[in-house]
Amino acid sequence: MLCFAAIFSAALLAQAPPKSPIEKLAPTDIARGKQLYDGHCVVCHAQAGTGAKGPRLAQPKLRHAPDDAALFEVIKDGIPGTEMPLSWQMTDREIWQLAGYVRSLGRTPPVSLPGDATRGHALFDKNGCGGCHIVNGVGNALGPELTDIGARRSAEYLRESIVKPGAQVPEQFVVVTATARDGKSIRGERVTEDSFTVQIRDMSGRVTSFRKSELTNYEKHFHDSLMPSYESKLSAAELNDLISYLASLRGAQ
Repeated sequence: MLCFAAIFSAALLAQAPPKSPIEKLAPTDIARGKQLYDGHCVVCHAQAGTGAKGPRLAQPKLRHAPDDAALFEVIKDGIPGTEMPLSWQMTDREIWQLAGYVRSLGRTPPVSLPGDATRGHALFDKNGCGGCHIVNGVGNALGPELTDIGARRSAEYLRESIVKPGAQVPEQFVVVTATARDGKSIRGERVTEDSFTVQIRDMSGRVTSFRKSELTNYEKHFHDSLMPSYESKLSAAELNDLISYLASLRGAQ
C-alpha cells in the first residue's frame, strides 16, 4: 500500500509543470532586479514600469512575454525590428532577477480599504459603468477592461481615474476630434491611425474612418477622456465603496 502511495505521489509530481526560475527568486533577487531595471530599462519604460518611449510593463499580461520563459528571451535577445536591445552585458541569473522584478510590477498587493466592495459593485451597476467597461466578460469595450484592475492599479490610481479621468489616459484610449470638409465633426477615441487615415470610435461605439486629406481639422486631446468625472456625482462614502470594489477585481488567481 505504501509502495502504491509512493508511486502515485511520484506520478503526480511528474505531471506537475516545473517551476519558473522566477518563482524561486528570493526578495534579495527582486531587489537586485530593480537595480538592474533602474540601470538598463528605466529610460524607455519609466520608473515602476509605467511606460515612456517603451511600453508599459506594470501589467500582468505583456504582449511579447506571455510567460516567464518568453520574458527571459525578450530581455536576453531583445525584439528584432524594435528599439528593444539585447542584454549581452547581463548573466542569465541577472536576467532572471530582472524578469522577476518586471513580473512584480504587474501585480499590486491587496490592501485594506475603508469602503465596502459589495456596495461598490451595486454602485458600478447603478451608474452604468458596464456600458463602457468589461468585467469578467460582461460589458462593453469603449473603456479599459477592468477584470483585473485591482491587481494592476493602486487605490490612489483608481481614485484619480474616477474623479479626474483625463489625468492618465492609456495610449489606446486617446481622445481625438476630427472635422471633415463637409462640416461633419466627430469626437471619440482613436482606434487606429496611419499616415493617411484615422479611425475613431464615438460614445455609441460606432467606428468612423476618415482620410486625413479630407479633414479640415484633426486634434488629439491627451489630457481628456470620454469618461465623465464622478467627483461631484458620488459622496465620499460611495467613492470609497466603488474603489473598494474595483480594487477587489484581481482576475484569475
